[in-house]
Amino acid sequence: MIPRLHVRSHSPHDALAEALGRPVSSTECLPEYTVVAHWSGLDYYVLDDEQTIWTSLHWAEHLEGPYLESPFTASPDDDRRAILHLDVRLHPADRELTGAEWAEAAQRLARAAGIEIPGAADHGWRWIAVQAQPGRLDLIANLIHIDGTWRAPPADVLRRLTHEARRIEEDLHLIPVRSGSATRPALRAAPTASAQLASVLTQLADEQAGPLATVRGLVEHTAHRVTRQPGAASSDTAHRLELIARRLHAIQQALDTTAAHLLQPRVANVPLSTRHTAHRSP
Repeated sequence: MIPRLHVRSHSPHDALAEALGRPVSSTECLPEYTVVAHWSGLDYYVLDDEQTIWTSLHWAEHLEGPYLESPFTASPDDDRRAILHLDVRLHPADRELTGAEWAEAAQRLARAAGIEIPGAADHGWRWIAVQAQPGRLDLIANLIHIDGTWRAPPADVLRRLTHEARRIEEDLHLIPVRSGSATRPALRAAPTASAQLASVLTQLADEQAGPLATVRGLVEHTAHRVTRQPGAASSDTAHRLELIARRLHAIQQALDTTAAHLLQPRVANVPLSTRHTAHRSP
């Protein structure tokens, strides 16, 4: 399970569209199982079961509400980019999670990010968790607190998310990011050339301590700092840095997949005579 923190934005529409994999719509009602979790204070704002028939546009407007309610609230750097967006992705070989498991993961990640406080139903941040694409969970939140103040997540939020993702992997019996495959322990038992190469690729792709993860974290951190600088050039630079971070993440996944292929056992060549005489059941 790999968490990724996006560059903050002014509007939740783009984040929700990316989470859904399609544009936000005013006519398409999202099924109840799409939004698997949300901030606990939502129940005080809607009638019973009303949120289950909201369109994606309704959800976007709900997340955008604090902007209208607190038009002058901004960060200490006078930044109004209040939409926080993060996503986590499972390993391609992971099993399919149930709705309850996705909801549990969403709640735990929201607490790790500091946008959900247990037992605080009457205050907090507006956030939702969307599970609309296979193996992917998106959390979208507005950093403008419902009391009208700006409440930023902890400075080490990415580290906290990564740590919680490792715990969720263990609790839900998912494939750990470090190993990437249940067959990886064979690296120690069979130090073949392929296994040695797979070990190197695994270290490069390590989400927690690998060199690419370190570089990606620095790029994402720089993008966050650049967004605080005024001017269109800063926005363009931040966008470029975000694209670089995405490419680094894609490289990590490709290295992890390649390492898994290197560890797959090869089928031995069967002698020709054996192939002619072998009997196969229909």
